[in-house]
Amino acid sequence: MRRKEKQITDQDQIEGIIKQAKVCRLGLSDNGQPYVVPLHFGYDSPFLYFHGSDKGRKLDILAANDRVCFEFDDLEKIKKHASACNWGAFYTSIIGEGTARILVDPEEKINGLNCIMAQYSSRTFEFGTQDLAETAVIEVKISSMTAKRSG
Repeated sequence: MRRKEKQITDQDQIEGIIKQAKVCRLGLSDNGQPYVVPLHFGYDSPFLYFHGSDKGRKLDILAANDRVCFEFDDLEKIKKHASACNWGAFYTSIIGEGTARILVDPEEKINGLNCIMAQYSSRTFEFGTQDLAETAVIEVKISSMTAKRSG
């Protein structure tokens, strides 16, 4: 990170930012063409979990290239100024990289789905056989992650 004074290194603070996040943007590379998709997610260090249809571009890309990047952000406030070039923002962000794996084992899928649901709800959920068969669950093992606070 170029601006070390903005870097967040405390793991509890980083995990707090993730817990507050509502969306994670997952970056993929489709034969060199960038592809970013906003997703609901779950986090259980050192893993991120995502879910979606069992068919589609995201899965096709991951089948060919399991390297991914991800991004979280929380825009707190826009900083206005008389000069356009002096406008800014108060925000926190996390950028990271990892390796994705499409889960096949039903128990692993249930674990991933429970992790995702825990991000958004305190309820416990049951997942039927058909739901599991029609739902792709992606596990990303995080290899690096940096966090930043600006403003």
